[in-house]
Amino acid sequence: MPTHPTAADLSRQLADHAEAVCRRYLSNGYRSGRFWCVGDVFNTQGASMYVRLTGPATGKGRRGKWADGATGEHGDLLDLIRLQSGGTVKEALAEARAFLSLPQPPEPERSRPLPEARDTTESARRMLRYGRPVVGTPAAAYLRSRGLEHAVGLPALRFHPRCLYRASRKHPGPDTWHPALLATVTDLSGAVTAVGRTWLAADGRGKADLPKPRRVLGHLLGHGVRFPGTVTDLMVAGEGVESVASVHRLMPTVPHVAALSAGHLGALILPPGLRHLYIARDADEAGERGAATLRRRAEAAGILVSDLIPREDDFNRDLCHLGPRDLALHLAPQLDPNDAVAHVRFEEAVAA
Repeated sequence: MPTHPTAADLSRQLADHAEAVCRRYLSNGYRSGRFWCVGDVFNTQGASMYVRLTGPATGKGRRGKWADGATGEHGDLLDLIRLQSGGTVKEALAEARAFLSLPQPPEPERSRPLPEARDTTESARRMLRYGRPVVGTPAAAYLRSRGLEHAVGLPALRFHPRCLYRASRKHPGPDTWHPALLATVTDLSGAVTAVGRTWLAADGRGKADLPKPRRVLGHLLGHGVRFPGTVTDLMVAGEGVESVASVHRLMPTVPHVAALSAGHLGALILPPGLRHLYIARDADEAGERGAATLRRRAEAAGILVSDLIPREDDFNRDLCHLGPRDLALHLAPQLDPNDAVAHVRFEEAVAA
C-alpha cells in the first residue's frame, strides 16, 4: 500500500470497520443481523437505509456498501461521509483518514476521483414520460380524498396507470403493478432529477396495500417537487407532497417545494434572491431536525426563516380534519402580517 492511501484504499479500510463507522456517523440506527439500519444518510431515525456490515471485500454483497430503499441512492462508506458532511471529495477523504487515525498527506491527494453511484435520473425521466395528466384518474380521486382538489391540475403531478413495485430484501415477495401518483422532482433550473411515486388503490381511495407505498427514483438530494407561485422573494418548503400542497392550496401565489423527507429537507438547495423562507415542517422529531438544519443553512445565507407548525402531525392531516377555513386561521398568525394579508386566500377557504 502506498504511503498515503487512495480513495479506494480508504473505502476498503472503512468497510473493514463498518460497524464502528455506523456507530459514529449513523448513531440513530441499529444493528439487525448482518446490516446496520437507519432512516437515511443524514442519520434520521428509521429503517429504509441499510449498510452491509459483513461480506466479501470486493464484488457483489461486499461489506461497507449501503442502499436507501426510499430514494434509490447507494454507495460505500466514503460516499456516506461525503453526503452526510455536505463537503467535497477531498474533505471526505480527510475525514476518513481522521476516523481511521491515518496521517494526512502533506500534498493534495492525486488519487483517482471517488466513483459515483449509478445515475438513475434517466430512468426517472423515462417513467415521467409514461405518465399522463391526473384529471379523471384514480390519482385525482386520491387527491380529492385528501382535500387537494386544486392539485389535480398542478404540472408537477402525473399519473401512471401501471407502475412497477419491486419487493425488497426486508419485505420479500413478487413484483406487482399498481396505479401511482407521480411527483416530478426538479432542480432550480427546472431540469428533472427524480420522481416520487405513491402507489394507489385501484379506485384511488387511499394508498395501495404495500409495505412501503412511497419511494423515490433518481437523484433527490438538494432538489424537490415544486408548486408554482408568482412572487420571487418568498418560498414555503416542507417534506411530503400532500402536506406542502395543503399549504399551497391556501397560499397559491407563493412558490412551494416538497423535499420528500425530513433529511432531504435539510439539504434543500435554496434559490438566489430568496428573502423569506417559511418551513412547513412535520410535527415530529425528524421534522424538527430537518427544519433546524435548513434554518441554519438559510440564515447563514442571510435569509429570514419562519417555521410553520401544524396542529396535528402534518398540514394535510390538518386540512382533512380542520377544513380550509380553520387551517387558514391556524396559519395566518404564524406568518408575517403583510404576507398573511397578501397571500392567504381567506375568501377561498371560506367558500370551500
